[in-house]
Amino acid sequence: MTSNPDAPRVMPSSIQLLLLLAVGLAAYGCSSSDDTTPSTGGSGGMGGSGGSGGADTTLRILVTNDDGVMAPGIDAVVEALRTNPENELVVSAPAMNRSGSGDSTTMTPPPLDATSATTASGFPATAVDGFPADSVLYALENLYPDEPPHVVVSGINEGQNVGDVLGGLLSQISGTVGAAKTAACSGVPALAASQGDAETVDYPSGVAEVLAWVEANRAALLGGEVGLESITSINIPSCDTGEIRGRLEVPLGTENPNEYVLNGPQDCESTVEDLPNDVEAFFNGYTTETPVPSNSSNTCDNLN
Repeated sequence: MTSNPDAPRVMPSSIQLLLLLAVGLAAYGCSSSDDTTPSTGGSGGMGGSGGSGGADTTLRILVTNDDGVMAPGIDAVVEALRTNPENELVVSAPAMNRSGSGDSTTMTPPPLDATSATTASGFPATAVDGFPADSVLYALENLYPDEPPHVVVSGINEGQNVGDVLGGLLSQISGTVGAAKTAACSGVPALAASQGDAETVDYPSGVAEVLAWVEANRAALLGGEVGLESITSINIPSCDTGEIRGRLEVPLGTENPNEYVLNGPQDCESTVEDLPNDVEAFFNGYTTETPVPSNSSNTCDNLN
């Protein structure tokens, strides 16, 4: 039989299979090399990390307080932070209430005693038999063996910590603020959050402010761009009547000319404006955001 030179040529099936396999492998290689979508980390509290295809977006957060590991304020903020899969939480807090202890630390030896515990809602935690500052130092030395947290969140404290007014319930004797300053003196940016005293302590408003601060500063925290010369202290009113009037960035108050009871109620129905510091603003119904020098009361000097 003579062949027709114009007829289509049919390849043997084995050659077709090899060609198809080669095309498939080439397509897979192009797809893999062009995929630059970053992974966005694991679930909150589970130690997730970003994928190898992009930058790690997991924010490592150490949470502490001065009211104790089972206090409602720390529980509220942990439960809120853990809902974001890009947050990796470690909780290290005093085993019992250590309010008003400032930046005190336990003399060593003996070493600090720490045990496994949980928050009120059951999130894993470390309970440290010591002060709030001890809880931070213990965590940085023992719970972060590879790399430190990006930020320490201290609180939410039950009760306000406004002003630097001699003789009152001050920011400088607050264990919540003291823990945050200890973190900054140890090289980690920090936020101290305190909720105003009232018939009903309004933790949901405090949680909203903590989440807003974390999100506003997330990129800077991940990039190591938040300074250590001061910590941020936020004080959130609990309004028995009226509503929080807003948020003001104000300095620490050093006087109390209106003789506010520094652990007293807040007037969320006030109409006073032009409030110069955190004492005046807080007691007139505003959430205050205030820088507190990390080395105030010689926290860094004493730590070193």
